[in-house]
Amino acid sequence: MISGTTRIIAHLGYPTETFKSPLIYNPYFEKHGIDAVVVPMGCRAEDFPDFLRLVFRLSNIHGALITMPHKVTTMGLLEELSTRAQAAGACNAIRLDEDGRLIGDMFDGEGFVRGVLRKGRQVAGADVLVVGSGGVGSAIAASLAAADVRRIAVFDANTEAMNGLTGRLRQHYPDVEVTAGSRDPEGFDIVVNATPLGMKSDDPLPIDVSRLSPSTFVGEVVMKQEITPFLEVARSHGCDFQVGTDMLFEQIPAYLEFFGFPTTTADELRSIACMG
Repeated sequence: MISGTTRIIAHLGYPTETFKSPLIYNPYFEKHGIDAVVVPMGCRAEDFPDFLRLVFRLSNIHGALITMPHKVTTMGLLEELSTRAQAAGACNAIRLDEDGRLIGDMFDGEGFVRGVLRKGRQVAGADVLVVGSGGVGSAIAASLAAADVRRIAVFDANTEAMNGLTGRLRQHYPDVEVTAGSRDPEGFDIVVNATPLGMKSDDPLPIDVSRLSPSTFVGEVVMKQEITPFLEVARSHGCDFQVGTDMLFEQIPAYLEFFGFPTTTADELRSIACMG
């Protein structure tokens, strides 16, 4: 039940028809008696800077989830950004601190990393290949760097995006070895498809899977189907893997902690989500 004491988390993006977060957060809040609600708010890009300032003037605003097309624009509108968000070049969560400042962070990649760790795989000291350096690939690479991997190799056909990501990673995580320009998976502990390849049935595979080692952990971001063609082939090679929706459910406990709410597990969230 929404009341005058309910804390609002604005879910800002455009269009709103594909928003899934309210279908996960709100059942969780209801189950645990948390007086908060996630509200989808459709905001066009040209209106976003002004609207963001206004929405955080509400007396009952608690925070905001940021999605497309606003994740990059948000970077220039806040008082403080986490190192992870700066390395990713994007922000998908905002909260007010005690002094009324807007604090931003990025959790897309955190969800990926938490999922890998929960499956018993080691991330610290690992050699990682991330194919795709758009928004989700940048976020995953930043969170892997924050989790103390040894080396990150980045590949993207868009060299400007690829070079931008490698530059940010080197700036913010100087202890991590960063390379770019190859998508050969040989010798990597973790390989991530962070491209849209797999959304269409006739898409090529993102890497040459014949060069995957059975010991390599393979991650996917495409959510159109649980076992994408890439994961199907990787599985046939004996690789352990993570499906795309794991990243979505695993990041929400991190969001809850960021907003100061009681945290939970991805398993609980899956069990109560109203996603049809």
